[in-house]
Amino acid sequence: MSHPDPREELVEHLPAMRAFAVSLTRNAALADDMVQDSLVKAWSNLDKFQPGTNMRAWLFTILRNTYYSNRRKAKREVPDTDGAITASLSRKPDHDGRLNMMDFEIAFAKLPEEQREALVLVGASGFAYEEAAVTCGVAVGTIKSRVNRGRAKLVELMGMSDDEAFELTDSATMAVVASAHNGNM
Repeated sequence: MSHPDPREELVEHLPAMRAFAVSLTRNAALADDMVQDSLVKAWSNLDKFQPGTNMRAWLFTILRNTYYSNRRKAKREVPDTDGAITASLSRKPDHDGRLNMMDFEIAFAKLPEEQREALVLVGASGFAYEEAAVTCGVAVGTIKSRVNRGRAKLVELMGMSDDEAFELTDSATMAVVASAHNGNM
């Protein structure tokens, strides 16, 4: 059985990789750089990819490892302690959908990193719990727990009730919140 050329398959996963990188970094430019770095690493190590296995999980693992490597390096940088840089990047919402999205982003940012990561992988990127567990290097039960606690905390932080309809402008984010309302885990 012949497998598709992994070099061609890399391109298929770019949008999902970028979405995951943005969720980790919360900075589009930094996310783009991180995806590019990850692609260079993947391309350089393509001989280590096992044809017939999950390319997306392999790429997300590289991306996640790149993120944590960059974080370790960033610890030596000067933080934005007074928030001046962050404030200059913020933008006022144009309509209610943006307000809802901003509320979500604020609540999402309050979640522990492990819960945000699990929600993005399972809720927004469509990973199976098993794939997310492999990507994060933890047990499946740990991913399920992180997703469940993260969803419950989001609903609490946003003051939402189980039967309340909630509109967001981002369909990937909506998947995370909708799963929380449906009680899926």
